Amino acid sequence: MENGAVKPVIVAIDGPSGTGKSSTSKAVAEQLGLSYLDTGAQYRAITWWMVNSGIDLTDPTAIAAVAGKPEIVSGTDPVKPTITVDGVDVSGPIRTEEVTSKVSAVSAVPEVRTRISELQRTLARAAAHGIVVEGRDIGTTVLPDADLKVFLTASPEARAARRSGELKGADVNATREALVKRDAADSSRTTSPLAKAGDAVEVDTTELTLAQVIECVVTLVEEKRAGK
Repeated sequence: MENGAVKPVIVAIDGPSGTGKSSTSKAVAEQLGLSYLDTGAQYRAITWWMVNSGIDLTDPTAIAAVAGKPEIVSGTDPVKPTITVDGVDVSGPIRTEEVTSKVSAVSAVPEVRTRISELQRTLARAAAHGIVVEGRDIGTTVLPDADLKVFLTASPEARAARRSGELKGADVNATREALVKRDAADSSRTTSPLAKAGDAVEVDTTELTLAQVIECVVTLVEEKRAGK
């Protein structure tokens, strides 16, 4: 490590939807000069491609058969993260309700997880200064050797309120039901379920502002870098 170069730091941020994962991860990466990867967007992208390709999403074998076909490219700049499928910008289309409602079924298929996890590991290895990777199985499955693992939680009520704030005009109760259902699906799937790694630091964001959550995680990363 000449010139006092800082060792690249790999930060895994996991947790269910509505805990402030994306906003926190992007802000932490930006403040600390790290790359950023939204792994959920990659699962949404492959789901979007399958919906558009007319794949039968009730058939895991059909999903598995084409898991390797779409070319998914993630830009890792936290200020302007990008995602394309076969060269098409899909950052908007992957956020539709249609994709959201189908992403759990697609991401439960082992062949899909293997494909996307490999992509994630490649991007993490390539990040010169380090990277903040957010998802649901990063600390447990994708990057079990991450330098720092954070698991964000919040009450279902707080998460639903935040998500309906994001989804303009959404009904809070309907949002809460959808979140609980999706968490149950993601937590109970056989391959890489949503789970907290044994060595992860849990941060309950229910009573915290976004700024407080960001500050907390930045401090954890800085302590890790300082070798504490």
